[in-house]
Amino acid sequence: MTLPADFLRLPLAHRALHDRSAGRPENSPAAVRAAVEAGYGIEIDVQGTRDGQAVVFHDEWMERLTEATGFVKDYSAAELGKITLRDGTDTIPTLPEVLEMVAGRAPLLIEIKDQTDRMAETDGRLEAAVARALQGYAGPVAVMSFNPHAVATMARLAPDIPRGLTTAAYDHEGWAPLSPARCDELREIADYDRVGACFISHEAADLARPRVADLKSKGAAILTWTIKSPEAEAEARKIAQNITFEGYLAALAG
Repeated sequence: MTLPADFLRLPLAHRALHDRSAGRPENSPAAVRAAVEAGYGIEIDVQGTRDGQAVVFHDEWMERLTEATGFVKDYSAAELGKITLRDGTDTIPTLPEVLEMVAGRAPLLIEIKDQTDRMAETDGRLEAAVARALQGYAGPVAVMSFNPHAVATMARLAPDIPRGLTTAAYDHEGWAPLSPARCDELREIADYDRVGACFISHEAADLARPRVADLKSKGAAILTWTIKSPEAEAEARKIAQNITFEGYLAALAG
């Protein structure tokens, strides 16, 4: 399995082409539409709901992005669909709604957020919701997660969907409350072959890690997150084959 070529050709708008000052909060329908119209690829996040659905939302809690409180997992998809995102008029969309919006017009990279807080075995509910949503979807799409167990579950539920690992330096302080021991395990990207990955999306500041070069030499596609300037993009592209960006408009190939 390989990552479709569009994922290496088109810069990926991080959480879609968001700009809160323009009324396009991250992961919002407005940001998704803007990314499609601008000709970019799109990276989005999904969280699980109380009723086993996948919604397009980054955080596990509500407060930063909405006026609501508590955890996403304690709401139903219908309830979340009535909650307005800060600095915009959109409400929280489901994954099927975003898929219908994109309709194959842009490569779509879906990050499955860890549901365990420990990068541990999952109950599979969010992965099953993602797999259901992707049945019959005709556009270029791929899935990834920081949690290797989530990626392994996707390999079982949707083996034909390209999958990868979201990876990082996993500094102990920055990744608390994840245990230092688990950070040390994940840093080595040891699960790449086990989960049948074909790419990684690696933390930009850590791209020089030897394991990244090793995977690239063995055919892995290397994406990187999160690039925030043309200068950072130029540096990242010395190693990475494509970027996930925000805060500026990445150049599109002519």
